[in-house]
Amino acid sequence: MKQLLTFALILAASPALAASGPFFSLHNTNFIVLLAFIVFIGVLIYFKVPGMVGGMLDRRAEEIKAELEEARALREEAQTILASYERKQKDVAAQADLIVEHAKRDAVEAAEVAKADLKATIARRLAAAEDQIKSAEAAAVKEVRDTAVTVAVGAARDLIAKQMTAADGNKLIEDAIKDVEAKLH
Repeated sequence: MKQLLTFALILAASPALAASGPFFSLHNTNFIVLLAFIVFIGVLIYFKVPGMVGGMLDRRAEEIKAELEEARALREEAQTILASYERKQKDVAAQADLIVEHAKRDAVEAAEVAKADLKATIARRLAAAEDQIKSAEAAAVKEVRDTAVTVAVGAARDLIAKQMTAADGNKLIEDAIKDVEAKLH
């Protein structure tokens, strides 16, 4: 570290050592450079450049401060909006859960109603089938009776025809006519 400091001092002192002659002479470049620097600083002060630079820096600082305030306000607004959207998202998620739950309940109820309707339909169809079976049985019994009556009448007619004489037939006809006359009057 000491060596670096010594080297820096040697480099800084070497231009001053290069000047020849007295320091306050116009032939000394270091003096001329010093005078030019002092005149430059004087001109800057005369034209109030440090005040303008300070004012420009102050305005820039105010602009930066205003931008920072605006950025803070925007950040707070963004956080508020984010919180609002998160609340809305939670509300929508809760509503979606309620809708799904309601839909599930409706589906269960609809399934139960469908089962009940199916049972009722099956019961009606079974009752209709039983009615058709009873009706078919009644028709079959009636047909059997009708056939039995027809066979019996035919057998009775054949039997009566074989055993009955013409006089007996006439007597039966006259009895039937009298019976009809008595019932009509």
